[in-house]
Amino acid sequence: MNTNPMNSTIYKPWGSYKVLEHGKNHLVKNIIVKPGGKLSLQSHEYRSEHWVVVQGCAIVTINKLNTILKLNESIFIPKQAKHRLENNEDIDLEIIEVQFGDILKEDDIIRYDDIYNRKLNAD
Repeated sequence: MNTNPMNSTIYKPWGSYKVLEHGKNHLVKNIIVKPGGKLSLQSHEYRSEHWVVVQGCAIVTINKLNTILKLNESIFIPKQAKHRLENNEDIDLEIIEVQFGDILKEDDIIRYDDIYNRKLNAD
């Protein structure tokens, strides 16, 4: 269950995020990825995500395909797709993430690879 209070900044090894809105079937986050930061290669069973770059340049991996997203560009991540977000720039990467699904919990993450040595869920 996501117990994070609305608009509180949650810090992670790669940067931080803040929940901006939480509806019945959607969740909106502001995500900051520090220079050199890289989220785990992961998938979600119950939700899809839309990412829009509002600052910086993102490298997005979806099912082994890498895409570079620049300011004002966006991408869709389907449910169950293996995906990763990373920042190879010298400035913070900022994205707006919109999650859609029947279950929107932080524990809906299956990790396949993680540079910060967090627990992996799958081979």
